[in-house]
Amino acid sequence: MSILIPAVNEACTVGAVVSALHQLGAWHEIIVIDDGSTDGTGEVARHAGATVIGHPATQGNGSAIKSGLRVASGDHVLIIDADGQHRPEDCLRLIHSLAHADLVVGARSHRTHASLFRGIGNVALNAVSTALSGQRIPDLTCGFRAAKRARLLEFVHLLPEGYSTPTTTTLAFIRAGYRVAFEPILARARLGKRKVHLGLDGLRFCVILFRIIRLLAPWRELHRSRPYVEHSEKAPPAWTEASRQAVSNTEKPF
Repeated sequence: MSILIPAVNEACTVGAVVSALHQLGAWHEIIVIDDGSTDGTGEVARHAGATVIGHPATQGNGSAIKSGLRVASGDHVLIIDADGQHRPEDCLRLIHSLAHADLVVGARSHRTHASLFRGIGNVALNAVSTALSGQRIPDLTCGFRAAKRARLLEFVHLLPEGYSTPTTTTLAFIRAGYRVAFEPILARARLGKRKVHLGLDGLRFCVILFRIIRLLAPWRELHRSRPYVEHSEKAPPAWTEASRQAVSNTEKPF
């Protein structure tokens, strides 16, 4: 199991997160992706025992996760925030759920959202994504997740540079016919400045929502016509040049 921790200016918390993970068990590797921090985040993470990948400048959460996926060597990956919101002890439950799923997402309790406004916004996004995808999605935006690395790599080119990565991966897995499970978790209050702005990023989430559904609907229909083909390692023939063009449009700024 490879653990990926995207981090930017989280020097006050990343060391404790890495240390807690080491105490929890013996992992294949713990990789912190230092996304252009200016506060010594990388040095703190390295001192705590993590392998550190550094970006020369801040490129975004999605870019950090892509960098981590490309260097990770484990068959499975777990992504956890560096700000201390996610409890390390919940990692084991997400990992155990991978026995019957390709992607396991932490589903936060409504009472753990940072504000009423943020909670209402997330409930709305969850409702829209549930209606569009055909599967109940209790938490679309939580970044705490475990997955089979080979599955994630199929969609790495879809991932935006910013904070819509959880949205994109969850919907991509569902619409491709892969098994997605949600594991209830409790999120703690983060330390430091919040980096997601619900108004602007909420609009971006919705745009990506519609793009992903439109892009992957033909893929899902192909899988439905062939029993269990959805678990093949390679993209199906429905992945046409038109689909690739739609992917490139997803990467463009809004």
